[in-house]
Amino acid sequence: MKKILILSAIALCTIACKTDKKQSNITTEVATKTDTLPVITEVAQFTGQQVTGVTVSETGRMFVNFPRWRPTVKHSVTEIVNGQSIPFPNKNWNNWTEDATVTDSTFVAVQSVVASQNELFVVDTRNPMFKGVISNPKIFVFDLQKNALKQTFTLTNDVFFKDSYINDVRIDRKNNVAYFTDSGHAGLIILNLESGIFKRVLTDHKSTTAEVDHLTINGKQWVNTVHSDGIALNQIDNTLYFHALTGYTLYAVSTDVLINGTDQQIEAAVEVVDKTAAPDGMIFDQSGNLYYADLENNAILKRDLNGKTTTIAKGDLVRWADTFSIYNDTLYYTNSRINEISGPIPTMTFQVNKISLK
Repeated sequence: MKKILILSAIALCTIACKTDKKQSNITTEVATKTDTLPVITEVAQFTGQQVTGVTVSETGRMFVNFPRWRPTVKHSVTEIVNGQSIPFPNKNWNNWTEDATVTDSTFVAVQSVVASQNELFVVDTRNPMFKGVISNPKIFVFDLQKNALKQTFTLTNDVFFKDSYINDVRIDRKNNVAYFTDSGHAGLIILNLESGIFKRVLTDHKSTTAEVDHLTINGKQWVNTVHSDGIALNQIDNTLYFHALTGYTLYAVSTDVLINGTDQQIEAAVEVVDKTAAPDGMIFDQSGNLYYADLENNAILKRDLNGKTTTIAKGDLVRWADTFSIYNDTLYYTNSRINEISGPIPTMTFQVNKISLK
């Protein structure tokens, strides 16, 4: 997530469907008794440090990130080792403050981390405290065998705006590209990992734009407008799925069209998949099941290949499930508790939890 500054109320807008080629004929929300749900286990807890991202590498290493939404952030990226939060790759990369110089060897405002094939992709929004982008956003790629920087991708001026907040990333190894959502200024960004060339698509398109200006959680309105946020790559049908955070429509588009199509072709190819709960975190497993958060009901949902939706986790141990990672048939997620924060957070706790998918 994403944008937490409370914005003034705006008119509710209804987002029309582009097309419904992928929409299921019937989608049923199946109520699940809480005593039949998988056990939720806490993996790590952080006091006064709001975690948003979590990723587990192919070798089982776990990394988390803490967005710079307030000046009290101790570290931007850490590795969880035996329950302890260790700055990654070292303290120097994590020592930036608002009065410090912005360099290419320090994290400024990290929103997400994703591990892929012994590499860790770190998305640095360069937009601390949502005050606006202070330098070109960067994607840092670390070699996890050497624990050292391997490559840096710097967003070019034509693919971001002053109010951009580059949010989440999915790595497509088949096509050697990365896909990003911009939750501050609606749109998607595509990076060719070989050439380093970026392109921006679906800017202010209805599929990437927020549908509503608030969510209702535990009977209280969380007033905000957050655009394209959740993102998930289905390797089975080579399709990228995405969702505005304040919205109820899941969209999809072919990766081939995203990579090779013109703006007009991409817009024409966007499809409505389903009407869903308002999510943050989203991820596919290898069987093509989509897991996503239901922010308004403190739950995590599973949507199978037939469009059937079931609840797999619900209750007080699911408090704004922000980011998901799957490793060894286990779903890891962060509790970022975004809707609960109204001031300083020195005593609040935030968690990484896990549940078995077997």
